[in-house]
Amino acid sequence: MGYENVEFEKDSVFLVTGGAGFIGSNLCETLLKKGYEVRCLDNLSTGKKENVDMFINIPQYTFINGDVRDLETCIEATKNVDYVLHQAAWGSVPRSIEMPLFYEEVNIKGALNMMEAARQNGVKKFVYASSSSVYGDEPNLPKQEGREGNLLSPYALTKRVNEEYAKLYTKIYGLDTYGLRYFNVFGKRQDPNGAYAAVLPKFITQLLNNEQPIINGDGKQSRDFTYIENVIEANLKACQAPHEVAGEAFNVAYGGREYLIDVYYSLSKALEKDIEPNFGAERAGDIKHSNADISKARNLLGYEPSWSFEQGIEAAIDWYKENL
Repeated sequence: MGYENVEFEKDSVFLVTGGAGFIGSNLCETLLKKGYEVRCLDNLSTGKKENVDMFINIPQYTFINGDVRDLETCIEATKNVDYVLHQAAWGSVPRSIEMPLFYEEVNIKGALNMMEAARQNGVKKFVYASSSSVYGDEPNLPKQEGREGNLLSPYALTKRVNEEYAKLYTKIYGLDTYGLRYFNVFGKRQDPNGAYAAVLPKFITQLLNNEQPIINGDGKQSRDFTYIENVIEANLKACQAPHEVAGEAFNVAYGGREYLIDVYYSLSKALEKDIEPNFGAERAGDIKHSNADISKARNLLGYEPSWSFEQGIEAAIDWYKENL
């Protein structure tokens, strides 16, 4: 693991917002295993109680059923907290195109409430989830911080606004903020169901159920698929980052590039299935190609992703086989 030696003071308190979600629950699990006090704030709108039920009997764990859109809830949740890992947000580019006002409420106001609460309560580090979608239509690969294009969706806009607010909170108020631009994260506890489910868990579960998956577009779009363990490493290392790099945003990925059609056939082979996919229409707002330059995170956060795409896929397949 890339974070085994990342240690904090014994009595450190972490708040994970969206802690019952896919990424959030994995963060909670790792921090609890390391022996730290963890508060999980989630209103269970997209997160699931079963993702965190296993922690209920751990004395260092507290579940707060609350909404980041409510400032008082955020202030209460951040009292005596050292580190905030802000994952609470609504994802999905196509869904944001259908619901722009709702995304403004949750993803922008929610993040701003959390920053303000962290500022008021003297939180040491505020680490938050941004997204590779902030690169928009910028055509160059690999994607590099500081070289962003025109945004393609309300979701991408909310993440860009988060980064701008975070920069201001560092500059004006001295709150150490660190943005993590996630690239196509996958792994255990990622929801395979629903119209807006991420592509990898959807493919895996459909193949396991002998269903014919739909690939949006021609399958020649490429992604920098990133296993969850690498994302956990980035969050923990950001909590130890120096003040000098606060206010910045960092690509969090493996630094690879996989074509969707190749990924599909690799999964079919691994699962011993012979099912040809259906090809559907391209999705509005989607970026065609995505591949990250991770040198900034490597140089400034000490980020060294240790899980390759192949290792991650193997682990993810094992998990879905056991948990479906």
